[in-house]
Amino acid sequence: MSDANAGKRAAARAAADLVPTNTTIGLGTGSTFAFVIERLAERIRDEGLRVAGVPTSKATADLAVKAGIPLREIDDVAGLDLAIDGADEVDPKKCLVKGGGAAHTRERMVAVLARELVVIVDDSKLVPMLGKAFLLPVEVLPFGWKQTERRVAATGCRPTLRQKNGTTVVTDNGNWVLDCKYDGIPDPAALARTLDGTVGVVDHGLFVGMAGRVIVGDARGAVRVIT
Repeated sequence: MSDANAGKRAAARAAADLVPTNTTIGLGTGSTFAFVIERLAERIRDEGLRVAGVPTSKATADLAVKAGIPLREIDDVAGLDLAIDGADEVDPKKCLVKGGGAAHTRERMVAVLARELVVIVDDSKLVPMLGKAFLLPVEVLPFGWKQTERRVAATGCRPTLRQKNGTTVVTDNGNWVLDCKYDGIPDPAALARTLDGTVGVVDHGLFVGMAGRVIVGDARGAVRVIT
């Protein structure tokens, strides 16, 4: 296992161990979250853990079903006891960049229902300022996307339509993603407000003031918690 994966797995398993029985939780998306699914399945089998999940993507839903984790629809819950998810970047104020897996819109919708969003990362994801290394994903409507791209670029970035193998990536919501290169995001809250008010933007990968505990794993498999 690579150093990064060792850190991801340690953080994910520590977060999964926080889940009480008889709860409904938000299930994040991405390579780190797969380790959460793995640990929850172990706890269901070995401890009789009773938990239901609200998934943030079709990929996570498929993993959860295979692991034997019951699922609930987001519109069938009034709230969530906990949500667990990864992040692509975390700054010193626990602001996040998310959306490498193009699931950030659903991730935000699930996170706001939770009493706490527990974030799981390896220590390479801790950064002094968001946006210097990782591109900020912005989900946009396909209709008039070039006009939206111009408005997004006016916030000071260089946007690129996300593609894979020469084909435009389509989110689970049927939208497209602009990956936006900033030279750093010194005020994530201000940029989030601007993008929130930009016509054609569905949502973006800035999670400001949403994270509770951040569980950080390192290459040795040790974890620490940022509160």
